[in-house]
Amino acid sequence: MNLKKLIACFIGLCLIAISTILILDYWISYKTAPYIYHDENKLPYRAVGVVLGTSKYVRGGGLNGFYRNRIDGAIDLYWQGKVDYLLLSGDNALLSYNEPITMQKDLIKAGIPRKAIVLDYAGFRTFDSIVRANKVFDANDFTIITQEFHCERAIFIAIAQGIQAQCFAVPSPKSMKLVRIREIFARVSAFIDLYILSKEPKYLGPVIPIISNNE
Repeated sequence: MNLKKLIACFIGLCLIAISTILILDYWISYKTAPYIYHDENKLPYRAVGVVLGTSKYVRGGGLNGFYRNRIDGAIDLYWQGKVDYLLLSGDNALLSYNEPITMQKDLIKAGIPRKAIVLDYAGFRTFDSIVRANKVFDANDFTIITQEFHCERAIFIAIAQGIQAQCFAVPSPKSMKLVRIREIFARVSAFIDLYILSKEPKYLGPVIPIISNNE
């Protein structure tokens, strides 16, 4: 095979890969749309709200808009009576970086009762957060709280795992280009984890039911 044919084959494979990735991205958005709500007044009640963690501050030191809007959304849903408990799921890999504790502090400052807050320290990835909410915290019908693009991947994971979740989409910051590009590849990774590798969360552990432990 000469060089021109090799180049043509390489370009063809690249185009197929790009097309497949973009189709998967669109398919996930389409498949999950019925489970995503933007108006809290239309959001059905669920006992548990799962807040997906992210860093509170950006690298420059300012407050992270993704974090702020997720916390504000969780506060609104609790006071509107749309959820009774808030499961804060995030990363605590370092002593100096603990997403669940950080979220808990801000929710308590807003008046959310401590008894209504549950911490999941092993939500290292969206996949872990969603599956652990079901398998560890015994929630099968819950509301995820995050931005719309993240809602789509989280709901996609839930559907694949047979979990009856819905998502409340909070506003996204204006600067989204790089985040959205990264999300495309995160969806590919989620698809591979679910349908090719059949992965499990990094940690599971004993079942700790949220409702029975708090009532």
